[in-house]
Amino acid sequence: MGSQHKSDAATNTGRSLTESASEHRHLEHMGLAEILERMNGEDQKVPLAVAAALPQIQALAEAVLRGMKAGGRLFYLGAGTSGRLGVVDASECPPTFGVDFDKVIALIAGGDGAIRKAVEFAEDDEEAGWKDLEAYHPGPLDTVVGLAASGRTPYVLGALKACQQRGIPTGCVTCNPGAELLTCSDYPVVVAVGPEFLTGSTRLKSGTAQKLVLNMLTTSVMIGLGLVEDNKMTHLRPSNLKLQDRARRMIMEATGLGAEQADQYLRQHGQVHRAVQAYRQSPNQPSKD
Repeated sequence: MGSQHKSDAATNTGRSLTESASEHRHLEHMGLAEILERMNGEDQKVPLAVAAALPQIQALAEAVLRGMKAGGRLFYLGAGTSGRLGVVDASECPPTFGVDFDKVIALIAGGDGAIRKAVEFAEDDEEAGWKDLEAYHPGPLDTVVGLAASGRTPYVLGALKACQQRGIPTGCVTCNPGAELLTCSDYPVVVAVGPEFLTGSTRLKSGTAQKLVLNMLTTSVMIGLGLVEDNKMTHLRPSNLKLQDRARRMIMEATGLGAEQADQYLRQHGQVHRAVQAYRQSPNQPSKD
């Protein structure tokens, strides 16, 4: 679908992979159908690139799991799209797995305001990342994961270098093989998705790749921590009507109780696993509806 021109190859020489010229030319002359078809073709390359990085993802997940089993935390540091993806993943862990909000922490260059609106030059401050992280007093049981598609973001690089100097385990997720970030990461993950459809727009394939890796990282770690039973989110926090309904159905399935009785157990014990455990340990289990 789209050809690679010799001039493109020459343009890409010496550039990082994430900044390489798109294999698709003259986008402004394409109709919407062609644009979407070509973008979809590029997107299909992402899971294959993630699959090639599975051994690296496993090594990082094992390190995070070891630390968290001993009481440590997982930190994400990033800027722009990468930083926002870290915020999304970290914010989903408490409601999904019932962990405390201080177990998976995401820091973004420019602070929380940068989640919605870009803060100019915030990512270029090599000392700011460690300053932000230092407020949480990280230690050897924690794992700090730098998120940078380019692998050269000063905010992230400075923080990881400072961590290594202090014996704090580090990891990274980048889409640029040979990036400087790899030199200060104990557990690097490189997902080489290739040039973006829109040259240099790493919110596209690179962003998708990072999201997939973060999904895998926290989900596998939380399962390893015993926060999932069978294929159910038994430790979720039922903080809205949808999650309350899901929790109720899980209790009903595990105990055979009717909806009203399952609701009673959920209200009394707060979470699915606690409600089910209480039911099973009750000497006088209530009759089923």
